[in-house]
Amino acid sequence: MRLLRSTDLALRVLMRLAVSGESSPTTRDVAEGMGVPYTHLAKVVAELQHMGLLAARRGRGGGLSLTERGRTASVGAVVRAFEGDGDVVDCEGPTPCPLNSACRLRGALRRAQEAFFASLDPVTVADIVAEPTGALLLGISRSGGPPGP
Repeated sequence: MRLLRSTDLALRVLMRLAVSGESSPTTRDVAEGMGVPYTHLAKVVAELQHMGLLAARRGRGGGLSLTERGRTASVGAVVRAFEGDGDVVDCEGPTPCPLNSACRLRGALRRAQEAFFASLDPVTVADIVAEPTGALLLGISRSGGPPGP
C-alpha cells in the first residue's frame, strides 16, 4: 500500500509544526522547506485546518501553528481522513472483475487495510516527533532541507 501524496504532506506538515515551538512558519515557508509546490501544500493545510489540527493566521505576524488537538491527533485518523475509506482495489471499475460476486481477495485486502489503519490509531503526532526525531526535524527545518517521516 502506498500513501497518497496529500497524506504524506499532511503528516510531514504536522511533524514540522510539532517541532516549531514558538515560531509560526507560513505555508509558503513550509512548502519551500519541503520542496513541494505551494498550491499542493495550501490544499493540505486547508484540510488540516478544517480538521482542527492546525491554526492558520493571515497577515503580518501570521503563520501556521499546531493546535493541541493536532498534537494529540491519531496518525491513523489523519491517514484515514486523507486516504478515504475506499477499497484497495477497484473491483467494480470500468472493467468489472468477473470474480466480484465470489471473490475472497477483496475481503482479505479490506481486512489488511483496516489492520494497517488500526496499527496507526494509537500513534499520535507527538509520538512521531519524540526524541531523537524531533531534534533532527528541527535541525532539518532550520537548514532548509526537506523534512520527511
